[in-house]
Amino acid sequence: MTEEEPILRLSDPRAMRALAHPTRLRLLGELRLRGPQTVGTLSEIVDEAVGSVSYHLGKLAEHGFVREAPELARNRRERWWRAAHARTNLELVEMLADPERKAASDLLRRAVLDRYVERLRSYLDAEATLDPEWVRGTANSDSWLHLTSEELVELRADLEALAARWHARSDADRPDARTVTLIYHAFRDPR
Repeated sequence: MTEEEPILRLSDPRAMRALAHPTRLRLLGELRLRGPQTVGTLSEIVDEAVGSVSYHLGKLAEHGFVREAPELARNRRERWWRAAHARTNLELVEMLADPERKAASDLLRRAVLDRYVERLRSYLDAEATLDPEWVRGTANSDSWLHLTSEELVELRADLEALAARWHARSDADRPDARTVTLIYHAFRDPR
């Protein structure tokens, strides 16, 4: 069985544009969250036609985001897919020197941001139905900090280490564990 690699360092503008599609972002996210899935199951999860899901998985595979998992198939007609990486990372400073890469990374990051907003809206719609113990741990805030560029780099490293520490602690097999979304941004205010 092939395990997913930890991080894909994305720099190819064609791959960025391919991933920027909302359905592809959802499919990759579901494979990362749920593990390997069949095309049929993914079709139900994302509420898209099987043919559409197959097409988008093919595009994701073409750029190395997903891989087929034929060892899981019970017959020759069944197609299983898995995420090829646990996370995707862009080194944004590398994008600045190349207008095509900058435009592609902007397109991808805007699509990801739209996905974040969609997920937060879904949470807000469901919050009143959740056990208060889960709502108690919910966090949303922002802070204005006065940092140097080096301190911002240090903050990024701290945030990535914090997320990695909690990711390592994460265990979907615990009976009381539920999926928790962690989204964070740190950037210089352009004003």
